[in-house]
Amino acid sequence: MLDGALIQMLYSYRDNKLVFHRLAFFPAPNLESFQNEPDIYEDDEIYADILGRNIVTFPIRFDYDPDNFEEIEHPKTHATLGQYKNCRIPVSEPLTPEIFIVFLLRNFYNTAFQKYTQKLNTSSYRFNQTITNKEKSLLHLGIF
Repeated sequence: MLDGALIQMLYSYRDNKLVFHRLAFFPAPNLESFQNEPDIYEDDEIYADILGRNIVTFPIRFDYDPDNFEEIEHPKTHATLGQYKNCRIPVSEPLTPEIFIVFLLRNFYNTAFQKYTQKLNTSSYRFNQTITNKEKSLLHLGIF
């Protein structure tokens, strides 16, 4: 990303069927060029959401990993906040690249997202739900 953040998108298919995905967002830990030339960034609305001094960055990852499924302990689709080994928040279904990118833009680059959202083409394609009823009874992330 322009601010130095990294986005990882890995999808694996077998016989045209999704078998795995890893989607990760690694925010820029610091903006060295911002420290050297702050005026460039402060005048650019694209950076408005990421320059607050009170922001603590941490990675976010969404995995679809049915081969390691263990109900509640390792949901087929889950989110991980930070890099905590056992942080697996159930997610209703695997994320399409579009759903993932819109999630990142809307939540971490909202000023730019609001300005340019009309220019984004959207699709209604979705993967099938993978969340179990027991996992639905926990705090989870859902796509409606």
